[in-house]
Amino acid sequence: MKRQMILVTGATDGIGRQTAWTLARMGAKVLIHGRDKQKGIRVMDELTRDTCNENLSLYIADFSSLSEVRRMADEIKREQSELTVLVNNAGGFFNERQLNGDGLEMTFAVNHLAPYLLTRLLEDLLVKSAPARVVTVASVAHRNLKTLDWDNLQGEKSYDPFDAYALSKLASICVMNELAGRLAGSDVTVNTLHPGVIDTKLLRMSYKVEGAGVEEGAETSVYLATAPEVEGVTGKYFSHKVEKSISDLAKDSQVQKKFWEISESLIAPYLKKEKE
Repeated sequence: MKRQMILVTGATDGIGRQTAWTLARMGAKVLIHGRDKQKGIRVMDELTRDTCNENLSLYIADFSSLSEVRRMADEIKREQSELTVLVNNAGGFFNERQLNGDGLEMTFAVNHLAPYLLTRLLEDLLVKSAPARVVTVASVAHRNLKTLDWDNLQGEKSYDPFDAYALSKLASICVMNELAGRLAGSDVTVNTLHPGVIDTKLLRMSYKVEGAGVEEGAETSVYLATAPEVEGVTGKYFSHKVEKSISDLAKDSQVQKKFWEISESLIAPYLKKEKE
């Protein structure tokens, strides 16, 4: 079996770091993404020492900027000839409504548009490297939304941080399920997951509660990235390594398609150069 080439976003802290550590211990070549270069270098050195795996590479990008996502994807494609697994782990929680440099609401941009854009930009490399997998960390919080106001997706009319977080995770599940269908037959699978209620900076900052350890939080990401028993499984949602049902909104094919169309429109400027 060939060595896996795995990109883990948000890999310098919390669940992402634990995911990268576990995959490195398993012998994979791991591409570590972080936002801060100095911290990234320190974490990569620590992971190399702790796992005795020197096949680690570091990529830096601030996912609040879609231009940065594009730059990182271009860098990866220049330097790597294959990518067998993409773990979309990076995310954030914003108590106040903020706009990024692209004029997009930060929660929607960081938690949904950035990983979606990265997946689309690396799609050709994944297909070329097939069998390949896309694993996206979502959240059970997507169930908190019972209705959608399409005119308030980015808090244009009102902003609640918990609703914004739930919306971003719902959007991710919807577009990843849509992508799974569009990639049918390519031998690239696309799945989403809830990592559990895990003691991370995001949890403490947002819900102000404590959770389980990051080891538990990384288990399902690692499982979906590597387990033989989920080979060929696509368009599914998992929690604690078990397939679970998604909310009625997330199941709605029209909702999935509309999120896809909106997301494609918003990331279009960053895909154009790819086609030129």
